[in-house]
Amino acid sequence: MAILGFPEWVPFRELLELQRELDRVFDSPYGFDLGLSGRGVSPAVNVFTDRDACVLRLEAPGIDPKDLKIETRGQTLHICGRREPNVPDEGSFHRRERRFGEFARSLQLPADYDVEGAEASYRNGMLTLRVPKKEAAKPRQIDVKAA
Repeated sequence: MAILGFPEWVPFRELLELQRELDRVFDSPYGFDLGLSGRGVSPAVNVFTDRDACVLRLEAPGIDPKDLKIETRGQTLHICGRREPNVPDEGSFHRRERRFGEFARSLQLPADYDVEGAEASYRNGMLTLRVPKKEAAKPRQIDVKAA
């Protein structure tokens, strides 16, 4: 009687190997060139809500505020800009870790927010967008009247 052996099967092993390989390629300086909107050019963004608004904070160090453009289309915010290389004419790179070039981000907001009332500010390399809630979406107190 022969005993048949089956190779050990680990669920999702192939997916984990693919993830490790993609991490290796994208972290490698000799990996794929993703172009001007590639890794490191598009600023990181945090989105959170408070009682009255949705707040977006975009990391934009080294970007001149006049090089930032913010548009709304429906409930979508489009943020684009450009980070300049900022190297002296006679200079050359010895190490280059910060990327430069053009970037674009689009963020869809729920219908409860009034994108027309959005306000933007730039301070210490952080772009902050504050999008207020629509009046109809804000909680309101209903008084109970005795009959």
